Amino acid sequence: MKTAVRMSRVTKTFGKMRAVDALDLEVPQGGLYGFIGPNGAGKTTSIRMIMSILFPDSGEIAVLGHPSALDAKDRIGYLPEERGLYRKMKVQPFLRYVARLKGMDGPDLDRRISGWLERVGLDGVERKRCDELSKGMSQKVQFVSAMIHEPDLLILDEPFSGLDPVSMRMLRDLILDEHRRGATILFSTHVMPQAEEICEHVIMVHKGRKVLDESLAAIRNRFDPRAIRFEPLDPGADTRALAALPEVESVQDREPALEIMLRDGTDPAAAMRRIMDVAPASRIELSRPRLEDVFVQLVTDGASDDDAEHLRAELQDAETTGATA
Repeated sequence: MKTAVRMSRVTKTFGKMRAVDALDLEVPQGGLYGFIGPNGAGKTTSIRMIMSILFPDSGEIAVLGHPSALDAKDRIGYLPEERGLYRKMKVQPFLRYVARLKGMDGPDLDRRISGWLERVGLDGVERKRCDELSKGMSQKVQFVSAMIHEPDLLILDEPFSGLDPVSMRMLRDLILDEHRRGATILFSTHVMPQAEEICEHVIMVHKGRKVLDESLAAIRNRFDPRAIRFEPLDPGADTRALAALPEVESVQDREPALEIMLRDGTDPAAAMRRIMDVAPASRIELSRPRLEDVFVQLVTDGASDDDAEHLRAELQDAETTGATA
């Protein structure tokens, strides 16, 4: 399979700070990849180097078979983390200008623009000036500007920042539509549940270094937490007997459910049958590992429990901020 984006041993420093440290990254054509990590992990710096906005101190980058994204700019759609429109321009002339920069023109262009605006819920705003739009509307217009020319490669840096849940769902569906069309998508976010909803494969970075590069399916198999989510049929039932089962390592209250951790080597199906013999359940299921849990496990291996909890709190704070910014 051909490669859409390749980074080989790429390093970038700013003064004494090493933002990206010997990073290897490969995104195949047609891939739907998440590029995830907390704020400050090096994601935006890496994307700016892929886009030839910044240049690496060392290492090599190839984009759509070229040594520079500038050689393939008409085939790339890019939504930067820092949004920017020509504020005094009206929406339709702005999108027409961007489309022409990408090699699009002709009598159908305005109809294409109107169609895209309708898809993102902005039909009728063609004659509004960009500085008259709300933050969410501006973000949708810039999203359209990244996809108007049907790019082969779509790079999205925190595309959902500041959007309401309805708009997030709409843009998520459009991203998936673009992938089905055949676009390669590299999606960067610090809000890890967003990547779980969209991506087939994730690359995790921490302090400029890659810590994981696997498909979601492989991650779920590799990092099976041996956790069962259990909701008792009787909320007032005494469930202390569960902790005494030989298959059970621990039981923690995760209101409204219990989280039951199994011992290594335990057959989950057999354990769930034993659990239900002890306490009838209204719901019982094997929990999937979350990307946040996987990330914390990887980067705090050997560290104290306090360090792990501090990192988890930072990720949750960043997730809340990203959803409400």
